[in-house]
Amino acid sequence: MHHNVIRRVIVLGLIAILGIIGMQTYWVATTWNLNDTEFSQKAQLALYGVARQLAAENDADLPKRDIVRQRSSNYFIVNTESEINAQRLEYLMQQELQRLHLDVDFEYAIFDCSTNEMAYGGYCTAESQQLPTDPETGSYLPPDEGLLYYFGVKFPTRVGYIWQKMQLVVFLSVILILTVAFFAYSLLVILRQRRLATMQKEFIDNMTHEFKTPLSTIRIAAGVLARDPHVAGDARLSRYAQLIHAQYQRLNEQVENVLQIASTEKGGFTLRRERIDLQELLPPLLSSARARTEERDGHLSWQLPDRAVPLYADPLHLTNILHSLLDNAIKYGGTPPRIAITGHVADRHLHLSIHDDGPGIAAEHQERVFEKFYRVPTGDVHDVKGFGLGLYYVRQICRAHGWNIRVESAPGYGTALHLRLPLTPVPQAAVPA
Repeated sequence: MHHNVIRRVIVLGLIAILGIIGMQTYWVATTWNLNDTEFSQKAQLALYGVARQLAAENDADLPKRDIVRQRSSNYFIVNTESEINAQRLEYLMQQELQRLHLDVDFEYAIFDCSTNEMAYGGYCTAESQQLPTDPETGSYLPPDEGLLYYFGVKFPTRVGYIWQKMQLVVFLSVILILTVAFFAYSLLVILRQRRLATMQKEFIDNMTHEFKTPLSTIRIAAGVLARDPHVAGDARLSRYAQLIHAQYQRLNEQVENVLQIASTEKGGFTLRRERIDLQELLPPLLSSARARTEERDGHLSWQLPDRAVPLYADPLHLTNILHSLLDNAIKYGGTPPRIAITGHVADRHLHLSIHDDGPGIAAEHQERVFEKFYRVPTGDVHDVKGFGLGLYYVRQICRAHGWNIRVESAPGYGTALHLRLPLTPVPQAAVPA
């Protein structure tokens, strides 16, 4: 993956994550505020209802204003201006809270005029049960100045009640945190894999370039050795010289494949397209492929259009991919190899097919044959050597040209590779007036 692509993924991912976190934070804060406001409103309504009923029972009038004062987020002062019975207060509080569906614990205290302090009343749960509480160990409910008959109510479980109302929001927030953590972990894995892939690629590139000098030396030495009269006159030495040259050609071909792949991945290659006739390009390739096929007692046949096949392509890369496809067909076309090349023109395209009678490829491997370094598993048998770069190079060049390539195969029925190449209109000669 290119450095710019990695950078875009990181930046866009961070922007998306920050946006999602910002929206989630705003949602949580807004939901909290709404639930807190709802709690305060219900608590004040319940306390006002209690004050109104106490005043009615005492035949007293409620103050015109400031009946319920919120001293803190969970502590309220209620002014009644009439005497307050503790048991009756507790009962009315429970009834009002149940009526408003405010299932929350509370504790209360009543102002004592004789001591000028708050007399702790008790702690009541949402299940309408009073817990035995020592007034000295209960919560401190501060008094209010300027009032004579009033009581204070504190809701110690207010925060837990609000969080309980926000269970869905909390659940979604946890999911979001896990998603962010997974994204961060995935990003670290991507960066680590990118670094390892870069190191591997640089190592292969450097190693391949280092092979060029000794290969050139081997080629020259093998040529000199083969031309020596003493070696040429000795059948055993001549066979060794030919073996050295053949192995040089094989290794040099693999090195060139690696270098070509490296140049295509770096974007360092440029297609030099020109108008060419495939009928002029194919004969040398077919002649060479037929000779190699017949060396293995195989058979190569072709059936191509009997007319010009004009293409707009890079002749070097087109030659390379056709050579690679023919080479694959020869290597994997069975023993002995039987290869058939067919081509026909339809819809202003050349449909070229290279078919062999080899063992075929299972469906789960057909798409992966175009991946770099991928080779169809053959167990412990490795009759055909290679790096798995040929078809990868073919697909890269086809993509650069905008061509279509696909594989058609089945185990036991051979393999066919289909190319679809657009034809280039041949300009008509000017007709003299």
